[in-house]
Amino acid sequence: MFVAVAGKGGTGKTTFVALVAKHLLKVGRGPVLAVDADANANLSQALGVQVPFSIADIMRAVAEERESIPAGMTKDRYVAYRMHEALAEGKDLDLLEMGGPEGPGCYCYVNNLLRGYIKELASNYQYILMDNEAGLEHLSRRTTQNVDVLFILSDATVKGIRSAKRIRELADGLKLGVKRKYLVVNRASPEGIAVLTAEIEGTGLEYAGFIPPDPGVADYDLHAKPLLSLPEDSPAAVAVAGILKELEIV
Repeated sequence: MFVAVAGKGGTGKTTFVALVAKHLLKVGRGPVLAVDADANANLSQALGVQVPFSIADIMRAVAEERESIPAGMTKDRYVAYRMHEALAEGKDLDLLEMGGPEGPGCYCYVNNLLRGYIKELASNYQYILMDNEAGLEHLSRRTTQNVDVLFILSDATVKGIRSAKRIRELADGLKLGVKRKYLVVNRASPEGIAVLTAEIEGTGLEYAGFIPPDPGVADYDLHAKPLLSLPEDSPAAVAVAGILKELEIV
């Protein structure tokens, strides 16, 4: 199953992906491939996985001729070979990091390679989890394409909910082949959700639930501790597990 996460900046996308991975591993649904498709890569820290280098590192090295492509091998084949080496492998959890663009605003080639490589790897994993960058750009580049589930995260604000609606509208307009789309409101309370009910209903998204504020998550972030080791009774971990179970994703 291919699960992707989108949303405006600051909504907790990386935390959500890490907690989804945590629950999948807890219930024995590995192996899991996590893909950090955000140029501002933070997923490795959240998962406690050390990435040897990113895809963008490879592209920069090739572009600057710091790495020589062997005779008889095309650029695409060489980059694909190096992408295998960029895959950080762990116990039932592997991580691939996209990294920053190889030139000013130059992401298209990297995205094309990333899509092809994920398709190649898909049969090796029960779940693929993709953490996308903030905003809408990744949708227009079609990184988030042909996924089974797209979670659009929002904070508990009208601005965040309306941003989620725009993401849904763009995904629909681009015909990305997303099978299911859900709205999740992060760091929210039942009282806050009640105030936002009309806005939530206006998004055109199925509301999957909310994640409460969690001091444990904030503390782990402060001390750069991997969220995979967050206690099972953590409010955020419990909420994410409940969402996945309710939607029959696990």
